[in-house]
Amino acid sequence: MTNILISGASIAGTSAAYWLHRHGFAVTVVERAPAVREGGYKVDIRGAALRVVERMGLMDAIRARGTGMRVATHYDAAGRPVATMDADLFGGRTGDDAEIMRGDLNALLYELTRDEVEYVFDDSITAIADDGTVTFERSGPRRFDLVVGADGVHSNVRGLVFGPEERFVRHLGHYLSICSVPDLLGLDREEAVHAAPGRTANVYSTRHDPGAKAAFFWSSPPLAYDHRDVGRQKELLARAMSGMGWQVPRLLDAVREAGDFYFDAVCQIRMERWSKGRAVLLGDAAYCASPASGQGTSLAIVGAYVLAGELAAGRGPEGYERELRDFVAANQALADANLKGMVVPSRLALWFQLRMIRLLPHLPGRDRMVERVAGPIHRAANAITLKDYLP
Repeated sequence: MTNILISGASIAGTSAAYWLHRHGFAVTVVERAPAVREGGYKVDIRGAALRVVERMGLMDAIRARGTGMRVATHYDAAGRPVATMDADLFGGRTGDDAEIMRGDLNALLYELTRDEVEYVFDDSITAIADDGTVTFERSGPRRFDLVVGADGVHSNVRGLVFGPEERFVRHLGHYLSICSVPDLLGLDREEAVHAAPGRTANVYSTRHDPGAKAAFFWSSPPLAYDHRDVGRQKELLARAMSGMGWQVPRLLDAVREAGDFYFDAVCQIRMERWSKGRAVLLGDAAYCASPASGQGTSLAIVGAYVLAGELAAGRGPEGYERELRDFVAANQALADANLKGMVVPSRLALWFQLRMIRLLPHLPGRDRMVERVAGPIHRAANAITLKDYLP
C-alpha cells in the first residue's frame, strides 16, 4: 500500500497528509473548496494532541498564533455585567493546553505539507471502485491503494462507501452557528456572553483578529433545511434568537452580511466500523464528538497520527481502530455534560450558574470546582498512550 488519496484538506486531512508522507506513502489530497479554508472558530489542542504537534515541530508556531484570550464576562439582557471568569477556566483549559483559530491551524498544517504532498482543489470524489479506481467531478479517474475520508461530519466518502448519513448521526438536541462580525463591543481578547433559557449568544475577539466572531447555541429538535442554503440557515438562526436582549439584535444584523457563515446541528457520528474495502474514515467523518466536546480538533490530530502509524506498521485500518476506539469513546462522552453548561435549560439553572461563577474566586473549595470543570476534559484528552511509530 503506497498510493493514498485523502478527501478533505482540513485539520484531519492535512495532519494525515503530513504523517503519511513521513512514513513514505505517496499522498494526494482532494478538496472541494478552491483553497484551504480560512476562518472558523477557535479550537483547543490538549493532552495527547499536544504531543503529536510537538513531534510535528509545530508547537512554537501554534503558541505564537494562540488566541491570547484573557477573560469571559456574562451580561444580562440590559447589558450589565453579572459574572466574570478566567478565559482558560471558561474553556476548560489546564496546563499546556493551546487555543488557536481553526483557520490558523489549518494554514500551518498546509504550509508544512504543500511542497511534499499533491493537493487538488476545487474537485470532489464521485465514486470509489472495488479495485481502487476513483472518479472525480472534474479530474480524470485515478487508482489508489486506499482512500481516507477526512471530509467532515457530512462526509462524501462515508456516504459513497457506508451509506446514508442518517444511519450514523446522533443528534444532541442543539444547534450551533458562528461567523465573523465587526468588533461592535470593542473587545480585547475577551468573550462576552448572554444566556437565556435554552439559548446562548457569545461574541469574542482574539489576539490576531481586528474583528470578532459571533457564536450562537440553542436547543432544538432536528430542523429541516438544505446544508447549502445559507439564506434559509440565517432565517432559522434569527428565529431561534428572536426576542433576546443585550447585543443580540445588533449581532444578528451583522450576521446577515457575514460571508463565512457556519450553521449545523450539534451532533456526533457513531459507527461500528471506520473502514470498508479500500476506504477508511478519519476525524469528524468517523467519530465527530461535536463542538460541545471541545475535543474535535485533538481527535483529528491524534487520529491522523495513529492511522498513519498503524498503516506503516502493517496493521492497517484494523490496528488504527483498535488503538483509537477507547480514546474516541472517552472524548465523545464529554459532550452531553458540557452542553448543560453551554445552553442552560431554565431561569433557575441559569441563576445558579451565574451565582457560582461570581462566588468561585472566593470559595475555599475553588480547586475542587476547577477540577469539576476541567478534570474530565483533561482525563479524556490523555486517554491514550501514543506509540512512537517513527524509527
